[in-house]
Amino acid sequence: MSTDTTRPADNRAEGAPAGPDLLPTAGARRTWGVLGEGLRSIPGSTALALLTVLAGSAAGLVAPWALGTMVDDISSGAGPEAILRSALLIAGAALVGGILVGLGAWQVSRVGETVLARLRERVMERILHMPAARLERVRIGDLLSRVGDDVAVVTTAIARNGPEVVTALATVVLTTAGMTALDWRLGLAGLAALPFYTWAVRWYMPRSAPYYARERVAMGERSHALMGALRGRDTVRAYRLEDVHEERIAERSLTAMNLTLDVFRLFTRLGARMNGSELVGLGAVLVVGFWLVRDDLVTVGMVTAAALYFHRLFGPIGFLVMNFNDVQQAGASLARLAGVVDLPAAEDPGAQEGPAGSSLRVEEVAHAYAPGAPKALDGVSLEVAPGERVALVGASGAGKTTLAAVVAGLITPTSGTVYLGGIPLDELGERRVREHVFLVSQETHVFSGTLLEDLRLARSDADRAEVEAALETVGALDLVRALPEGLDTVVGEGGHELTAEQAQHLALARLALADPDLAVLDEATAEAGSSGARLLEEAASAATKGRTTLVVAHRLTQARTADRIVVMDQGRVVEEGPHDELVALDGRYARLWRSWRR
Repeated sequence: MSTDTTRPADNRAEGAPAGPDLLPTAGARRTWGVLGEGLRSIPGSTALALLTVLAGSAAGLVAPWALGTMVDDISSGAGPEAILRSALLIAGAALVGGILVGLGAWQVSRVGETVLARLRERVMERILHMPAARLERVRIGDLLSRVGDDVAVVTTAIARNGPEVVTALATVVLTTAGMTALDWRLGLAGLAALPFYTWAVRWYMPRSAPYYARERVAMGERSHALMGALRGRDTVRAYRLEDVHEERIAERSLTAMNLTLDVFRLFTRLGARMNGSELVGLGAVLVVGFWLVRDDLVTVGMVTAAALYFHRLFGPIGFLVMNFNDVQQAGASLARLAGVVDLPAAEDPGAQEGPAGSSLRVEEVAHAYAPGAPKALDGVSLEVAPGERVALVGASGAGKTTLAAVVAGLITPTSGTVYLGGIPLDELGERRVREHVFLVSQETHVFSGTLLEDLRLARSDADRAEVEAALETVGALDLVRALPEGLDTVVGEGGHELTAEQAQHLALARLALADPDLAVLDEATAEAGSSGARLLEEAASAATKGRTTLVVAHRLTQARTADRIVVMDQGRVVEEGPHDELVALDGRYARLWRSWRR
């Protein structure tokens, strides 16, 4: 099945529930698990990046040790050669360390970007294959904030802070080990600061984490309000609701801002606790060092090196804490992305054989969009012979769009079965259904790129001649030739703007190019004005000529030309037959026809 539409969350299929919900968010363990899966998928690059960072951090241990040795040499009256040797060692280590740190940062950034790119692909794969009924219930702001804001937050964290965070962690571990290697008592003195650091972070984390999670949700709510106002801008202006929507957006923006300020207040209190931890640690090293030197257990140079080692920790620990803001935000966003990754994948039977023919049979199909909700379809049975064109008509809410979505495989019915060529759709699987069923709906999306690329979405292996033949079939070739660069004209966002009528015309060309067994037209000409309706109806007829077709008829002129008309009401089929017979019957369709003609 192919489709030319993405239906917005606030424009639901008939009978869908009104209450949108949020996509899931993963817990901390699962978030780390998703990150670990990404790193394990590129073990060579991950290991090389880690080893390079560790080597660069190890090179940074040389300078404090060499300065301590220099202090002892000067104290013992060593000559300038010893001091020069230490100075050259410091310079050489600084050069090697700088190169390794830079190389390690590049490698860590590359690994992080690779992991994120694959995670982003998994998120998009889950969203694009999400059942339509579930997608309809998701808040559009929540969906956009995950594929937009959350991805941007994690990307920024990886590009700006990722390499520095890994380097800082390696520096903390190796420096602590180096200080302990000088003398275990000096190492223990430095570790005296650890309980204070731990206390500060443990105080901060449980208080700040909920704020970050709520902040991401608040940003999603803000996006939802913005998108609702933008999508419905014509209605907003018509009913003069600008002030109402501005107030709603301002309220949700204020909520997000207040959450950010609350986190910043916590953050400044954390900074004070960190300064106290540094004071305790450095003071402990100097005091213990004084006692050890007095008892001739260590040299002044060793204490100097230990103090420099501990002082060297100020930068990376301070960086880790001061950037905890970004790390927490990235963690919250990563948890939201991991929640989408863990959505259950739609099972695809992967049928190797397609349907035997293009007949369509709908057998006792019923569907409700939620447990306890009114049935959008109630025991619908319908047969369409190969090559037959059947029109669905009825009042708004009769179940036409729902039936079209069920036939197209977008919705799995609550009960009943749809057969294509004698094979149930659920046995064919999503991939096979897409190959044999093509849906053109009222809301056609024009993808960014050349017009040729846009049309080839229906069939990627089509050559230029086949594309032009499809355009000729629906009468759109002259339209395309009139564009600035013909088929090579860039359309979509940032390109040549097509009218709704032109976009719908090209959607019908996609249908002709795809050449499916079954075509489903869901009010495919509704976007055209009176002047363009006839053109699109002729294009639709040409694209579906000789093809099994189910048409949700917005205009009864479409129904009149169909081989058979099916009249629906409250999810049921109430009348069925050719146009003339139904008019003569003087029933529901006859009343609709008379109203249409008036």
